[in-house]
Amino acid sequence: MKFDEFIVGEVFKTKSYEATKEDMIEFAKQYDPQYMHLDEEKATQSRFNGIIASGMYTLSISFKLCVELGIYGDDIIAGRGMDNITFVKPVYPNDVLHTLVEVIRKRKTSKGNGLVTLALTTYNHRDEKVLKGNITAMLKV
Repeated sequence: MKFDEFIVGEVFKTKSYEATKEDMIEFAKQYDPQYMHLDEEKATQSRFNGIIASGMYTLSISFKLCVELGIYGDDIIAGRGMDNITFVKPVYPNDVLHTLVEVIRKRKTSKGNGLVTLALTTYNHRDEKVLKGNITAMLKV
């Protein structure tokens, strides 16, 4: 979409994504090697009662689903930031995730580009919120 086509308040729903145990563990091995993401026995004895996804995995999947909507198209210049990221509930193996993407702010910059801020809210297949946060991208005007 062009910068001017973004409407504050507009909401998009992404497709779904199944978080498999194998993917969660592979991600954790590379980027978040903590016991609750890797050690099934120890994780089962924790408050989570089993392996959970890294919050960074959940954020990455949420962002992937947002990008795959294609709303930025070729007009995106770069990401500008993320804020207010909250991991609300753990993601477990075989949870099926989807994200609601709401346009919450847009403004033109002094350099002639536009900034669009999107609120991401990710849910599992039980409609439980697992993540929320904002992302801002710079777009051509």
